[in-house]
Amino acid sequence: MTIPHTTRPYRSYVYAYPHKTAYGRLAGHPGGRPALSDLWAGESKAALSLYLHIPFCEVRCGFCNLFTRIGAPDELTTRYLDALDRQATAVRDALGDGEPVRFAAAAFGGGTPTFLTAGELERLCDIAEKRMGADLRSVPLSVETSPSTATADRLAVLADRGTTRISIGVQSFVEAEARAAVRPQRRADVESALGLIRDSSIPVLNIDLIYGIDGQTERSWRTSLDAALQWRPEELYLYPLYVRPLTGLGRLGAADEAASDVAWDEQRLRLYRSGRDHLLARGYEQVSMRMFRRADAPRAGGPDDYACQTDGMIGLGCGARSYTSRLHYSFDYAVEMREVRAIIDGYTATEDFSHAEVGRFTDGDEARRRHLLQSVLQAEGLRVSEYRERFGTDPDKDFTEELARFDARGWLDRGASAAGLLRLSPEGLAHSDALGPDLFSPAVRAAMAAYELK
Repeated sequence: MTIPHTTRPYRSYVYAYPHKTAYGRLAGHPGGRPALSDLWAGESKAALSLYLHIPFCEVRCGFCNLFTRIGAPDELTTRYLDALDRQATAVRDALGDGEPVRFAAAAFGGGTPTFLTAGELERLCDIAEKRMGADLRSVPLSVETSPSTATADRLAVLADRGTTRISIGVQSFVEAEARAAVRPQRRADVESALGLIRDSSIPVLNIDLIYGIDGQTERSWRTSLDAALQWRPEELYLYPLYVRPLTGLGRLGAADEAASDVAWDEQRLRLYRSGRDHLLARGYEQVSMRMFRRADAPRAGGPDDYACQTDGMIGLGCGARSYTSRLHYSFDYAVEMREVRAIIDGYTATEDFSHAEVGRFTDGDEARRRHLLQSVLQAEGLRVSEYRERFGTDPDKDFTEELARFDARGWLDRGASAAGLLRLSPEGLAHSDALGPDLFSPAVRAAMAAYELK
């Protein structure tokens, strides 16, 4: 997984840093596996984020490399929620009572959280509230769903428990494109699910769409955009298609070919610009390369984008990450189905959740890189004064070579410096998936290159 300096626009989606493939087993560190109580001692607990991960889906899309499995036989969801309950209890104990513990935002992701039944979703909310102490009705709560699982009974539970934002992965309203992405679905079912979401009165609807699918044209892309706009979603995410190893599309032999396909790069860039301009002309504001928000929409609250995940995050579930100021940690990661099943089975059998198992320590340099990535990949940009206050130096001194390279490519907004901002130009935002990996440290790149896919 080498990451050379290149102007190719689609290298990697940077939704968190360091990347999870840079994590390692923590048992070999001095003192062995760190105790959660030690990790969270001294950390601010006044505005934590809470994330609960459900690693189940009805089908696995051809492009998906997330940590999830198809189906849940033999009461696996019950055993998984039992383990989640045990983990939540251990984590809350580790946070201690020396100072008030407050959660400022919550999210359920996956996988597909609404794979769970309505009753199981009630239990999931109870774990967040009764075990962790999160008040879901008073903080922003975002939940991911799919067309086949966005049923009226599930949505009713989520609305009643305080969900402020629901995100549905549609990907394409064109059935032939959905099949090409190994995401078989009927448009009528998608529209029905969207109708149920609107009927639920959850205030913010996000629709995910994908561009770069085989056979997709600017006309068919516009068809999906306009179909989504009919529902006046408060948010839209436009994702470029990636073909990654061990995914359904990757197993079809397309991964190596896609990685070197310049024509496909050009197609995706063309569709991205078309989609961006279409949304901007229809009252949407660009928040990041992927995220667009309707200008008159209510704010769901919480982070604007996955790239904004900050220190002070509690992740529960075997695919969730947690972030302290010194360590990012999780459980093992895999894509291949047999490996995923083994990790989930190991998680459900775990009784002791008091230690961190897999992770990466973050030193001062990595903290600076992370802060820069979190900020500059957002359309708003980085406030230089905030960076200077936090780190005691300037980004142009810490990242002289990288920023000079971005500037030479026209990726920086030169006029933003007068306002005290380091901000990307429109073309820089378009190349976020090239620019982001260019900011990875040599150590993180080496760890990612050494990671063995499984």
